[in-house]
Amino acid sequence: MFLTRLQLDPGRPGTRRLLASPRTVHGAVVKAFDGREMVVAGQGRVLWRLDQASGNKLYLYVVSPTEPDLSHVASDAGWPEHPVQTRDYAPLLDRLEKGQTWNFRLAANPVRSVRTDDKQTTTKRTAQLTVAGQTKWLLERQERLGFEVVQTTRDHELMVHNRRGLWFDKRERATGERNRVPLYSVTYDGRLRITDPEALRSALVSGVGKGKAYGCGLLTLAPA
Repeated sequence: MFLTRLQLDPGRPGTRRLLASPRTVHGAVVKAFDGREMVVAGQGRVLWRLDQASGNKLYLYVVSPTEPDLSHVASDAGWPEHPVQTRDYAPLLDRLEKGQTWNFRLAANPVRSVRTDDKQTTTKRTAQLTVAGQTKWLLERQERLGFEVVQTTRDHELMVHNRRGLWFDKRERATGERNRVPLYSVTYDGRLRITDPEALRSALVSGVGKGKAYGCGLLTLAPA
């Protein structure tokens, strides 16, 4: 697996075009693999995320089974003095041990299933729109993801921010029709303690939740 980072220039027209829709970024990321598989059984899948950092810095992160070629994105939307940075993800994955504490960031699409008929047999996905609901969504999944969000005396060390609803056009394969598709994305920043290293490795390389093709699901770690 590989972890790639590219700093984007917010002032360039190419960056504005890229950020117009998650579908546009998805297309640029797909192009970086030139027909190679986006999901590799037993290894992981391609995941991406846009990060806004301090000082108006903007980054594109990609985790992938094979090394991407993001030269087209760098040419259109990057900085000449900040080239694409790619590193082997294995050393970090191999370091993970039960009980370790890490800072984390996750961009996710927190949705829940809601019954839509009297017989309670049909469901549809509905976005969690409140901070409380979005927090609950992650805490309900932390055990299966191989970690626990660190708690202080009164609360979890967790911040929910960059909450936004996005809409983009998607063509249905069966009919060829274009539909407006909603995607609700939030960013979680916090501190976690590893409870199951193998489950956490799986989450890091395979993603968390829905919307993985459109910038959701990528979980990353940094030293605490």
